[in-house]
Amino acid sequence: MDHAAPTQPISALTFRPPPMTEKEMWGATPLDQMWCRIQFKSLRYEGQYTPPSVQGTLVYPGNFGVFNWGGIAVDPKRQVMFGMPLYLGFIQQLVEKDGSDMGATNQGEQGINSNEGAPYAVDMRPFLSPLGVPCQQPPWGFVAGVDLKTGEIAYKHKNGTIRDMTPLPLPIKMGVPGIGGPIITEGGVVFLAATVDDYLRAYDLSTGEQLWQARLPAGGQATPMTYLNSQGEQMVVQVAGGHGSVGTTIGDYVVAYKIKR
Repeated sequence: MDHAAPTQPISALTFRPPPMTEKEMWGATPLDQMWCRIQFKSLRYEGQYTPPSVQGTLVYPGNFGVFNWGGIAVDPKRQVMFGMPLYLGFIQQLVEKDGSDMGATNQGEQGINSNEGAPYAVDMRPFLSPLGVPCQQPPWGFVAGVDLKTGEIAYKHKNGTIRDMTPLPLPIKMGVPGIGGPIITEGGVVFLAATVDDYLRAYDLSTGEQLWQARLPAGGQATPMTYLNSQGEQMVVQVAGGHGSVGTTIGDYVVAYKIKR
């Protein structure tokens, strides 16, 4: 049986969560929560570096986090780091290649990846309830800032709403998953879309306070960009194409905003 090395490198500055426990299993309904508890107990899980298995392995932090996709942004003048730590468990299950048709493979972070040259493919998916909601209790996503002069976490706030995760458009701020990266302007404003609700947001770099948001026509999983137009006005541009791996609205949009001073 595969096993992890007894020691692993880790920084003194870390957003690594504690190991997941059964009592953290959560659901929108009692049946949802019961299903998640049963699944948790059926999976192999010995902490962060549990190897994939035929049984099915719980991977936490999962494939999208903590800062895996989109990374972080750093202001070299203020010596502040900004990022979107994400806490979402994944399931990895080895599938023996016996010559049978495995269907579509290599479609992204979810589904079966063929793992060419190996005797097993791997089926990867978020650890979700039958309703498509994460099995672990919220919040699942944050915005966070770090003072790089001291190495201390300056703030960590819940980020995003469940508006696009449920049949009813409820803008409840629970801290939701997302994939995408931030940018920081010289004036200390951060722009970030990324979350599974379709918004582009602006934040105060010094406090993490949300300053502004705009509804996007599709998921904003690309990192925003900024530039000066021909009149010398600063613009922010967001590509809103959606992303199948997190189930956001698929589209083909480029949306631009002008920053007013």
